[in-house]
Amino acid sequence: MRIAYFDPFSGASGDMSLGALVDAGAPVDEIAAMLEGLKLPGWQLQAEPASQNGIAGTRVTVIAEDDAHSRTWRVIRELIESSSLPERVKERAIAIFSNLAEAEAAIHGATVDDVHFHEVGGIDAIIDICGASCAIELLGVEAVFSGPPRAGTGFAKSMHGVIPVPAPATARLLAMARAPLPPADPERDAVPGELLTPTGAAILTTLARFERPAFSPTSIGYGYGRKELPWPNALRVWIGEMADEPAGDDGEVLIETNIDDMSAQHVELLIERLFAAGAYDAWTAPIVMKKGRPALLVSALGPASARGRISATMIEQSTTLGVRVQPIERIKAVRRIETVVTRWGDVRVKLRGWNGRVIDAAPEYDDCAAIARREDLPLRDVWNEAHRIAEVFVGLRIDESGALQPQGR
Repeated sequence: MRIAYFDPFSGASGDMSLGALVDAGAPVDEIAAMLEGLKLPGWQLQAEPASQNGIAGTRVTVIAEDDAHSRTWRVIRELIESSSLPERVKERAIAIFSNLAEAEAAIHGATVDDVHFHEVGGIDAIIDICGASCAIELLGVEAVFSGPPRAGTGFAKSMHGVIPVPAPATARLLAMARAPLPPADPERDAVPGELLTPTGAAILTTLARFERPAFSPTSIGYGYGRKELPWPNALRVWIGEMADEPAGDDGEVLIETNIDDMSAQHVELLIERLFAAGAYDAWTAPIVMKKGRPALLVSALGPASARGRISATMIEQSTTLGVRVQPIERIKAVRRIETVVTRWGDVRVKLRGWNGRVIDAAPEYDDCAAIARREDLPLRDVWNEAHRIAEVFVGLRIDESGALQPQGR
């Protein structure tokens, strides 16, 4: 499984997150092309080399002529939902903004749908968040982790005046995620300023688990901010491979509840937040309860280490009075992601292995759909060509870690 591990030794912002992922290998041109699906005019994405203290990286800038720096969560959600972004990109971006809206609403005493985003409501913040979601998709990242983020000290200016660092929205997001904070550092804390912005905090606290798993790094990226500090003002990200999904200290769990008194309109957000809480998968199924009452069975599968977060989310975001938790054992096929080159561009394919052999190669829908939209082609033409090319992998030997042995057909 491919993962991203963020090392926010100098905090994080939206553009630093995007810059780090670009520096780690996400093609900025493909990110920009994917972001065209937002149908949001008046912006450009620019990536340029940056360096400090001998460490090279990338600085990404969103050049925008924004006419509305303040947008409500309702407006931003509709913008993303109506876009042609890949579904998983939409899910990530909506989850990030949803958590940000919840934090802002709590601070300002407003309803979530009507809360106004000021600094994070402009085009640049929308592009940063959606762009980071696109970059994760293009890199094939399946799970995100992070170290403790350094937030900064002192005070900062905002639309509401001078506020303490970390900003109230940032502090709220860290508390919502129960994110660990690094110990005090007299040298760095002596330089006042905001290191962790609300946008950067929203990305990390929504997508990442705050732990460092065992993995094999394949690339490293540095995303530079604009401040000049005595140390490299960059966010570092490691892209690497894990042998399998992280299972925590005691395996995996299935968490379920029956609900018969909640509006169906609320189910979509519940499922979205279960994923954000660390679920590998989440779903609903119609059931019939006592006295013939129609109801929903809500289920979430995840690592035992996320049992508390998933259970809390299911209780807080629904009308249930409790959840059932049971340990489970899964028998899983070996998985590996490869890339094939079609006449229209690259397409990732998921290889499925069993008994030491690759038994199937399935092109990724989102990659095929992006090409079909760009080239105005039937989806089946792109999928069929990618599948035909990928059949070369079928029959190859594959070990339990997902490593291929081409000579073993």
